[in-house]
Order: sequence, then structure tokens, then C-alpha cells
Amino acid sequence: MRYGFTTGSCAAAAAKAAAYMLLTGSEKTEVTIKTPKGILYRAKILDICRGEHEVSCAVEKDGGDDPDLTSGAWIYARVSCLDPIGEPEIVIDGGVGVGRVTKKGLDQPVGSAAINRVPREMIQKEVLDVCRAVDYQGGIRVEIFVPNGEELCRDTFNPRLGIVGGISILGTSGIVEPMSRQALLDTIRTELRQKRALGFDYVAVSPGNYGRDFMKKAYGYALDQSVKCSNFIGATIDMAAELGFRRMLLTGHIGKLIKVAGGIMNTHSKEADCRMELLAAYAIREHVDAAQARNILDCATVEEAIPLLAESGKLRQVMERIAARICEYAQSRAEKKLKVDCILYASAFGELAKSKGAEEWFTLLGQAQEQQT
Repeated sequence: MRYGFTTGSCAAAAAKAAAYMLLTGSEKTEVTIKTPKGILYRAKILDICRGEHEVSCAVEKDGGDDPDLTSGAWIYARVSCLDPIGEPEIVIDGGVGVGRVTKKGLDQPVGSAAINRVPREMIQKEVLDVCRAVDYQGGIRVEIFVPNGEELCRDTFNPRLGIVGGISILGTSGIVEPMSRQALLDTIRTELRQKRALGFDYVAVSPGNYGRDFMKKAYGYALDQSVKCSNFIGATIDMAAELGFRRMLLTGHIGKLIKVAGGIMNTHSKEADCRMELLAAYAIREHVDAAQARNILDCATVEEAIPLLAESGKLRQVMERIAARICEYAQSRAEKKLKVDCILYASAFGELAKSKGAEEWFTLLGQAQEQQT
């Protein structure tokens, strides 16, 4: 599979080319940089605009075989001189379409452009190399901008993270590998770290959009304020414990979270899928008869099986048992460093069960919501 290059690599390549054109007066239509991964990136330089005091140009983002919404975006750098005499100094900022940080806990401090540390280091290195090559001793100002960045950011995690006005310039290796697992894990860690930086030692977590919608409808709590963990429940628990959280509320659809009641910490179907087996086992544990348990095993989805449990009169008991077991497995994963509560629901039935400590969370979540709005 073909790898691509990050927005950070694009910004560094554009900045290098613009600096070269500004300081030499010569046009540059292609430039090569070395990514932190050690892979060379040969970038075509687009939309060159040369002036006496500044030069701007662009590099088109290529996401390779794992394209994201920024693939095809043009990442621009505008370079100008700060002071023709003195020690080389590179000042980096963001312009139109590059987000601004408004909340603590992110890679950059509040008020800064959302250009992360590694891309900043890449930009600085490439521009300094040009300065040294042409024996320029003054300062350079680099402005990274993305004309359609504000539009693109609406479909990213940035609004939830408190990055406003545009996309982030990202990348730790400089390349985009054809997989999204690490990007998701990095986002989860960022959201958790941000909550911790705000002073919270408790956090609400949900695998996806269904959990957020349920909590909003049932309890009036906007889970947009919570952390979305996708299938990575175990990894999220690990990170929360590592960052010093003491309590976690896990809210989700029974079809997803029942796997945790079997000790499965990555709930993606390719990792494990024993939903019906677990549901039937817990049903038998609560004295549902064998014939009904067999019917449950024959169901295609947990939603389909819920009415069978309701007919048996054991729905609440089974779900409470599952909720308790989810909490036990989650707390075991955290090595008892984290107290975990959970709320289970189904689309057709609404709330199915909640652990004993879940009621306390509504006060905590209300306070957190007030603080973050």
C-alpha cells in the first residue's frame, strides 16, 4: 500500500521552497525534504507568488492509500524577512484556515496556531538549512495557511478539542501510513489529556455517536463534552489510568459493550464477536430457560434478542449482571487505579441498566458541562 505525507511535511516543503525563492530570487518548482521517518519527500511546488519582500507557494496534501479529509488540500507557506542582520531566527505562525488553540492540554499553548511541535521543528530545520546555504543571517517569518481549512475543520475533531478557525498542521513521522488506528489512539489521548489539564479526575467515555445521542435524549447531557473511544475501550482505560483519572463513566449500546462483559477490550468485529454467546450465558446465569437461551443464540443482533429477554421477565436482571461485569473487567484492566461505572442502552428499549455508582455521575457531568461551556 502507498503511504502519503502529513500536513506537517507539506508545510515544511512549502516553507523551504518559499524561503529559497525569497532569498535567491530564483523560482523553485520542486523541493525535497527528509521526514522524521527518514523517508525523502519530493514535493511539487504550486501557485507560486513572488514579491520583493515575501514569497508564497503551496504543496498539495497526498494522503496515500489512507486518505483523510485533508487529502487534496493545498497547504501554503508565506515567507518574509524579519531582520536582514542578526542571528537566524525562524518565527512560525498560522494564517487563514489554520486553527487556533483555545483550550489547555493540547500540543500547543492556548492562543497559538495549531501547528504541532514536530511540524514546527520540520519547518524550522528546512528554512534554516536554506538560510545557511545562502549565508543569510537574519530572521524569517513563516506563515502557514490553508484557504479551505476553516471549511475542512468542521468535519474534524478540532471543534471538540477547542481548536477554532481551521485545521491542525500535524504529523510525528512526516508520513501517512495506510492505517488509521494510531491516528484514532492519538486523538483519544489528546482528548483525555485535555480533560485532565482542565483539572478533572473523572471522565465520561462513549464508543460512538449512538452513546452521545442516548445521553442527550435520556439525561440532557451533551456527550460532545465526553471522549469518543471508538472500539479502543481497553486502550482508553489504559490511557485514563496513566493520566491520573480516578473515575470513568462508560456509556454505550449493549451490542458494543456486551463484549467488555466477556473481557474483550477491542470491540471491533474483526477482533472478536461473541455477543450472542455472552448474552445467552448471562441469561442462563439469571435462570432463563435453555430453550429461550437457544433462541437468543440464533438471533443476528443483540437488539433482536432483547425482546426475548423481556418475554422471560429477566431483562433487568440480565442487564444489571452484564453492567456489573463490564465494570469489573474495566477496573481489572486499570489495575484498580480507576473506578468504572457504566450505562447500557438499546435503540428500541432505551436504558437497559446502569451500575450502582452511575447515578452520582449526573451531578458530576452537569458540573463539567457548565465548566466547559
